[in-house]
Amino acid sequence: MQLPIDDRILECLSSSGLILSPSVIAINIDKSRDEVNRRLSILTDEEYVERVKRGYYQISNTGEQYLQGERHAESG
Repeated sequence: MQLPIDDRILECLSSSGLILSPSVIAINIDKSRDEVNRRLSILTDEEYVERVKRGYYQISNTGEQYLQGERHAESG
């Protein structure tokens, strides 16, 4: 991590406080669903995002800590 799109995905999930699909996130950050999907997979692997069920995601505690500046992005 960290690409600018990653920050936007995390901010979208955090500000909504909801469980969102890649399509909804993509609309809100003006990116393609495919691009959001790819980044969500990486963010999930890095534990910044949690997959609630197939096709639905929420920000994790790690993701919230990152946005609050309490955690630095891992290289990769």
